[in-house]
Amino acid sequence: MHAHEAGALHAPGYSAAPEWLPWPADVNALEPGLWARTVRKDDEGVLTVADVPVTAIAAEFGTAAYVVDETDFRARARDFREAYDAAFAEVCGGADVYYAGKAFLCTAVARWMAEEGLHLDVCSGGELETALRGGMPAARIGLHGNNKSMAELERAVEVGVGRIVVDSHTEIDRVSAIARERGVEVGVMVRVTAGVEAHTHEFIATAHEDQKFGFSLSTGEAFAACERIVARPGLRLLGLHSHIGSQIFETSGFELSARRVLGLHARVRDELGLALPEIDLGGGFGIAYTTAHDPMTPADLAAQMAEIVARECRGLGVEPPRVSIEPGRAIAGPSTFTLYEVGTVKRVQVDRAASRLYVAVDGGMSDNIRTALYGADYSCTLANRRSDAHPAVSRVVGRHCESGDVIVRDEYLPADVRPGDLIAVPGTGAYCRAMASQYNHTPRPPVVAVRDGRARLVVRRETVEDLLALDVDEA
Repeated sequence: MHAHEAGALHAPGYSAAPEWLPWPADVNALEPGLWARTVRKDDEGVLTVADVPVTAIAAEFGTAAYVVDETDFRARARDFREAYDAAFAEVCGGADVYYAGKAFLCTAVARWMAEEGLHLDVCSGGELETALRGGMPAARIGLHGNNKSMAELERAVEVGVGRIVVDSHTEIDRVSAIARERGVEVGVMVRVTAGVEAHTHEFIATAHEDQKFGFSLSTGEAFAACERIVARPGLRLLGLHSHIGSQIFETSGFELSARRVLGLHARVRDELGLALPEIDLGGGFGIAYTTAHDPMTPADLAAQMAEIVARECRGLGVEPPRVSIEPGRAIAGPSTFTLYEVGTVKRVQVDRAASRLYVAVDGGMSDNIRTALYGADYSCTLANRRSDAHPAVSRVVGRHCESGDVIVRDEYLPADVRPGDLIAVPGTGAYCRAMASQYNHTPRPPVVAVRDGRARLVVRRETVEDLLALDVDEA
């Protein structure tokens, strides 16, 4: 839905509750599929995670806070690793799962991924150092990005990352120069723009090549990049990499992308005499933010993608390369909820027949920019008590000086929600803390991991001292 320049309330056909939002049979109940696997509500209506009540988490760590179900996070990582290994075992000997660190990364998460047998995809020097400090072996790290600095490339070669995904001819030359200087061979993959954009069950065959990432397949630039790598000393061409989008709920886009990228794979074999050992089909697997979303399971995704790769390779007469994928949101997103405290509640008359509760909490666009930036939808629940009040159409908003500071645009909350209540918003593990800011000089929230009845900090809350630490006053 396109926004009206005067605001959402002026958009045609506006109603207080969107059509996709069902009337709740029990406004206190948790919607299945939106929450991490150890999250429950007790008899008093208090939300718990791994048997730890959120009231205790709020008392110890404060609000706003990101709360991670560590058991869920690890289990989702294992689900992907085991599902793709099994599905691709007979196709190409298995598959490698690279957790996409851009979704959310800290040293604890890097350690969890290392312990669960995953690889890790990073796209900056900071993410690389976080991965290394968290104990991820360098050989299981891939470095991504469309404009890596010389310092980032030099560091990646120095520590021996398993692969660098190159994104320009200039970068190919830079990595080659670093490799020659150090007397090493560096494994690289070519980021291919396959002309496929998967978005809300549609894909566009050519238009999506107008973007900053990768080498165009249709213009021949991707093949030229492969030729350049083969001709440059110090480089070992591992394979091709593609990524078609985010929040993907079906595999049709992957099918077209795989067909095109494997076509290039066959051309490299035929014209350059090189059998590339790998192919990366990217990530972007969708999750359920609201009841309107219906994501596929890792097992179903893996089975369909394995069938696609096997079929396309048979058609091209090529030996299937080893496949890798890069889930980030699908692992981190559902494992986490953000816990807020209500500060104020206002009832706003939308029209003559409808009103809406505006529930203001002690966070906002500084800890979740996705609603304002992408128009993302979220759900929420009253987390500290059970209510017998009737459901009321509500909007959870933040504390920042912006009218667009909205966290949850549409949800039913009990009509008696009041200051001091706790609100929990699920599905905030990906791209919330990672994209958090200090807007309005607001310290970023902590990340609290909960497992086996114990809550602990994995990222501490920022303080005002942290905010001021970079100021330089030489007056």
